[in-house]
Amino acid sequence: AQAPAIESFNLNGELVCKGLKPGSRAAVEWAPTVNGPWSDSWTNLAEVLVEADGTVRVKVPMFYRVRGEAQEEPPPGMVLIPAGSFQMGNCMDPNEGWPDELPVHTVYVSAFYMDRYEVTKSLWDEVYQWATNHGYAFDTQGSGKAPDHPVQSVSWGECVKWCNARSEKEGRVPAYYTDAAHTQVYRTAGYSYLKNECVKWDAGYRLPTEAEWEKAARGGLEGKRFPWGDTIRHSQANYYSYWDGGKPFYSYDASATEGYHPKYAVGDYPYTSPVGSFAPNGYGLYDMAGNVWELCWDWYDAAYYSSSPGSDPRGPASGSERVVRGGGWQFHAGYCRVTDRFSGWPPNYLLGFRCVLPAGQ
Repeated sequence: AQAPAIESFNLNGELVCKGLKPGSRAAVEWAPTVNGPWSDSWTNLAEVLVEADGTVRVKVPMFYRVRGEAQEEPPPGMVLIPAGSFQMGNCMDPNEGWPDELPVHTVYVSAFYMDRYEVTKSLWDEVYQWATNHGYAFDTQGSGKAPDHPVQSVSWGECVKWCNARSEKEGRVPAYYTDAAHTQVYRTAGYSYLKNECVKWDAGYRLPTEAEWEKAARGGLEGKRFPWGDTIRHSQANYYSYWDGGKPFYSYDASATEGYHPKYAVGDYPYTSPVGSFAPNGYGLYDMAGNVWELCWDWYDAAYYSSSPGSDPRGPASGSERVVRGGGWQFHAGYCRVTDRFSGWPPNYLLGFRCVLPAGQ
């Protein structure tokens, strides 16, 4: 892990230090010289004798350092999404979204790691082959236009199983179980009965919750439509630019080209793009808008925002379909907004996913 480093100390007295472990405690220390001695006591400034002429003369600290636990390096291929609160839901014009994106509400999300890219066909195959030789059973093999394109045509249950296999392949404790006591690892059975209590939330790879996904997609920005700002164009994402009357239908679709992405609409469906083909968001995540829809853990409920917990929500207790987010290569700009909510279909070439890990692993 990289040692904490003071990034700035401005004229207003604000000290900023990066590289510390999220949630830990740190101490600011000072010294009269760069070589010390270092102290975190400020008593020499607490009671200073005023001289006969009404003057105070005291040596104030000139050098500072921060002592604390260093932030751990993210696992390979993942980025840290820091803990914190954000405004979840459509904070733009309510008429440009759907009722299920309201009300806007404050949500606190604990720190976690997320895959930098959507799971590729290459990574899927690697874990899939290991899994089928270690007691896992799948109904589908997954598809992909090329090894570096996102895997698609995978079901929610297959993705959950695959997350467990990825964990066990790397020697991690799996996250999903067929029982609330977490004694039977989910490897072969159906998934309709999997509930929140069947998840070991502090363990291995899993699908993101809907709240984790939206916080990550925003990239640290607040009040924006997309992971990078308020407009979208083909230079930023792989999506379908819908035009009407010779111009984009959506006011925030700034694409100069109509229809499918001109670079990737070749050959047969799907018109996916290699992961990482566009610039990342502020957290370093790629394709959080467009390419393939991404499966989340939560059951879909159009009214859930009215009763969602304020801290680490994990979705309704039951439902009939799971949440998907992010839009895709065959969908309009409106579906690529960070607040758009959709529910999953049977496996097809529109659906993919990425994984998360609890922070500290």
